[in-house]
Amino acid sequence: MRYELSNRLFLKCLSLAGLLAICTGWHSSLAQQSEFSGEKIVHLLDEPRHRPVRQHGQLYLLDVRIKPGDESYPHTHDQAILLTYISLAGGPQNGRVGVNIDYANEAFTHKVSNAGPGLFHIMALVHDGSGQPLSDNDLPSGMQVDPELENQWFRSYRYQLAPGESTATQSHINPSFVILGSEGLAHVSREDGVTRELAHAGEWAWRKQGSTYQITNVGDTPVAITVNEGRLQQ
Repeated sequence: MRYELSNRLFLKCLSLAGLLAICTGWHSSLAQQSEFSGEKIVHLLDEPRHRPVRQHGQLYLLDVRIKPGDESYPHTHDQAILLTYISLAGGPQNGRVGVNIDYANEAFTHKVSNAGPGLFHIMALVHDGSGQPLSDNDLPSGMQVDPELENQWFRSYRYQLAPGESTATQSHINPSFVILGSEGLAHVSREDGVTRELAHAGEWAWRKQGSTYQITNVGDTPVAITVNEGRLQQ
């Protein structure tokens, strides 16, 4: 009898906790909406300064640029997102990465403004899915560096290549893209001889699943290269 009462009490507490979480999330969302009362609120993928440049299934690559003195529409995030920073108001960011996976569990609405003097420029990889449990089954081959960032949605790698230096030949089980994070000149060369030249910070090359390629610094200064992948169900 005591066991049944304890079990019922536990279930009631669990139900109340779930209801509280729902109410808290609803209140947070309502507060965000009221913050932008009278303004047009759009989804991240519909915000004009977050320009989609590539889509592969659940993955969206966005080229985000906000000029000095400009501001985005209020926009809602509800997907995990990996950010590669090219430049901010204060200057170059050399392709450093950041991530927000909380958006996948709780939507968030905000605006982004740029007071200047520099250009706000990031490349954002959006994952419209639940990701995959961490596993060695979908690791890329040929990578000479460990991932700087790894979770159930993304992996991110970073190379610093001296003039004339090349990576090993590599390939990914997941869709990926190579981005030049700094100024310089790099070539992304496929095994069939097709080469994509990256000549300015923020230029990128998309790599299909299973595509074999090599990255070479063909300039006369060191370059920072970021390689990001979106982890899809295999």
